[in-house]
Amino acid sequence: MPITQSREITAASRLDNVRYAIRDLAVLADQVAKQGHTILSLNVGDPNIFGFHPPAHMIEAVLQAMRDNKNGYAPSPGIPEALEAIRGEAARKGITTVQDVFVTAGASEAVDICLTALVNPGENILTPRPDYPLYSAVLCKLGIEINAYDLNEEDGWQPDLIDLQKKINSKTRAIVLINPNNPTGSVCSRRMLEQIANLARRHNLVVFADEIYDKLMLDNDPHLSIAALAPDVPVVTFGGISKNYLAPGWRLGWGIVSGEAACVKPYIEGIHRLLRARLSANHPEQYAIKAALEGSQEHLIGACQRLRAQRDLTVKSCNAIPRMSCVSPRGAFYAFPRLDIPEDDDVFVKELLLQKHVVVVHGSGFGQRPGTKHFRIVFLPDEATLARAYGAIADFMQERYP
Repeated sequence: MPITQSREITAASRLDNVRYAIRDLAVLADQVAKQGHTILSLNVGDPNIFGFHPPAHMIEAVLQAMRDNKNGYAPSPGIPEALEAIRGEAARKGITTVQDVFVTAGASEAVDICLTALVNPGENILTPRPDYPLYSAVLCKLGIEINAYDLNEEDGWQPDLIDLQKKINSKTRAIVLINPNNPTGSVCSRRMLEQIANLARRHNLVVFADEIYDKLMLDNDPHLSIAALAPDVPVVTFGGISKNYLAPGWRLGWGIVSGEAACVKPYIEGIHRLLRARLSANHPEQYAIKAALEGSQEHLIGACQRLRAQRDLTVKSCNAIPRMSCVSPRGAFYAFPRLDIPEDDDVFVKELLLQKHVVVVHGSGFGQRPGTKHFRIVFLPDEATLARAYGAIADFMQERYP
């Protein structure tokens, strides 16, 4: 008789704390939709679902590359045309000490590779609270304990510098700075960036500067890169075409390593070992990078105008609802309203979906500060859709928390 396998194959215990609340909610939303309800989705930051399109010259560049049979493997760091364009972008951002650039399958892969190449077991990386859950997921995969520093809601969601400094210990290797921020939409001030750079200098830390939304500034303020303000500090600046150039499905991102050459050389060598191990990022799509960064930027004018109006509607609507308040976001397309309710925010989100068919994401899914309750809104839908959603949220709040 053949022997059959009778015991279940369990997943690795390091995955126990891996969560991705943004997509996890989609499962329940699908169930509600199958019951015949129209879902108002304010949960996924995908511009293309809501009528945004990548610039035509980017599409043409990729099509031409495919016709020219650029369909095999690319060089592991990226094609020369893309790397040159990224260096030009770094110069425009004021980054003067670029030591390396590389292309990845979305900025997410850049984050994964750069964290993996840096941190050892027993060490830690400072991540903001609330944060984008990619960072905690990667660290959990690596078996690294989360070391979270607070963002200060009373200060426009700027990093809490006192808490940040307090969390640094002898095993800390880096600071993650998401600017503009997901999920709050906050943008760091020059003074804050300078103070964080000083902490990095003092403690010999790398700064991971996630700037994937740096062109989606909603108040006409210029975006400031910490790598430009602190050319001596080891910084990895993450960028990509997903948000600024409205092509998230193309999965194209990059990293820019800056700082003193001798300081970052061994780390860069480690990054490239991982880049070679995974072969390459998407090849024909890489020809969109030069087209995006060096071509017309006119699409940003219309995109930012639309997002600004939708932001203003979001903040006004949320602040008009009892038991709710909202700091006005200054970048990206997210808002992070605060709730004053007797239930946990994950209960609020679930019941809102079941009763009013509006999908948002609970703040606890982003690792918010203990004792607070929030939810994240993606304000990419048009104003009419947002108005319906905010009306439904207002009704829900009045009915459930009179």
